Amino acid sequence: MNGKEKQLDNIRRYVPLTDDEVKQLNGIVRTTRVKKRQFLVQPGFVCRDRIYIVEGAFRVFYLDQDGKEHTVSIGIEDWFVSDFYSYITQTPATHYVEALEDSVVLQMGYNEVEPLCAKIHSLSEYFRRTTERAFAFSRRRVISNISKSAEERYFEYVEQYPQIAMRVPQYVLASYLGISAEFLSKIRSRKSRKS
Repeated sequence: MNGKEKQLDNIRRYVPLTDDEVKQLNGIVRTTRVKKRQFLVQPGFVCRDRIYIVEGAFRVFYLDQDGKEHTVSIGIEDWFVSDFYSYITQTPATHYVEALEDSVVLQMGYNEVEPLCAKIHSLSEYFRRTTERAFAFSRRRVISNISKSAEERYFEYVEQYPQIAMRVPQYVLASYLGISAEFLSKIRSRKSRKS
């Protein structure tokens, strides 16, 4: 199954598309190969694309005023990744989107997606639903960060996303959880001693 077919499978989980609508959508999709550590989005530049991950893994992060990295999200196959605020508002990005592995993505430009959504209600509905879902998960993460210990957050993440927890570098997962890589290592070693 090629990248466009994978994306269509994702879309069809939410909405139906006619053959003509599929043709129009495929007409604006670009396939891009990305090398590990390559950036697709950088602060100061407007994020112009919706980015669907066909193969690989990415992280979205920002640097605080002291230069410390804070991972905001991690994405793998069949997920979208971006600086969504920059994309939606078409203002300069504040986040980096970095490939954690050699990857393949589909990119759809803002200036092509938005007019297509105005023509194809199902596509607009798809992006509305997935955006709402992403917002809901983001809210759940905020509550988890406020109400749970680092250890609880780690085990919750491993339970929900075991394939990501085992795949991404420890420093990325630690940054996402808001802890140091050393503390994450201690949590993992305590768990292995209990097993």
